[in-house]
Amino acid sequence: MVTVLALSAALAYGVADFLGGAVARKSTALKALTWCVPIGLVVVLVAALLGGGSASPGPLAWGFAAGMSGGAGLIAFYRALARGPMSVVAPVSALAAAVLPVAVGIAKGERLDASVLVGVLLCLVAIGLVSMEAGDGGAAAAGRRLDSGPIMAAVSGTCFGVFFVLLEAAGDGSGLWPIVGARVGNLLVVVAAVLFLVARGRGLGPRVSGRTLIGLALLSGSLDAGANVLYFLAVHDGLLSLAAVLTSLYPAITVLLARIAYSERLRAVQRVGLLVAAAGVALVTVG
Repeated sequence: MVTVLALSAALAYGVADFLGGAVARKSTALKALTWCVPIGLVVVLVAALLGGGSASPGPLAWGFAAGMSGGAGLIAFYRALARGPMSVVAPVSALAAAVLPVAVGIAKGERLDASVLVGVLLCLVAIGLVSMEAGDGGAAAAGRRLDSGPIMAAVSGTCFGVFFVLLEAAGDGSGLWPIVGARVGNLLVVVAAVLFLVARGRGLGPRVSGRTLIGLALLSGSLDAGANVLYFLAVHDGLLSLAAVLTSLYPAITVLLARIAYSERLRAVQRVGLLVAAAGVALVTVG
């Protein structure tokens, strides 16, 4: 069941990131998140109420801390998506997000069967392969990369890795309420960022306008919230290292959608990465 839940989370995250990135490109990261995060909070609140459980302070606090990290990651991620190719940004973020939970899981004594371990390693390799972009070798290009997509993608991925770890630490004795705490943390970070920019007299950029763009933002936020729920269920049904790595395969979806919508070319190494990802998932499933 952990495999199905985690892969479903990856699918939802992948579509949500693509849609959120599309909105951010037309507006800004913060403007997109002011639509995505509130609707996500509504979605998880309804899910928590329907799912039962009690809003215990401890799990809520763990969820809130996870949400603070996830909120910072979302701002960095959406900014990266607005400034760099989706086919590069999403995989870099995912690789950083996968490594930390795997390290924490191993440190906690998690042990995987041989075939599952090989599958997890293949998935990590796949994320790395899909993230490779063509380099032009110039010093000016290197300077641009330090100030754009890939670096911010790595920052966002680290924040997401912390989010994955803290949600696992929240436990599963309180239903879905830790996810509600996480979305409140997301919202607080976004509001703080907006207030910071306003206080400094800086504009927030073009507003999200038009039914299509607003609809995409709302759908992105809803899918992201649903992915949070699926990951939370997955990580409490199985191992942290396994759930996090499978969930972190979401770039495959984002890359494919970007290929279709924006004609972003898949390099040969990225195609190999997708095949390696499929092999890794197959081994995990069989194991």
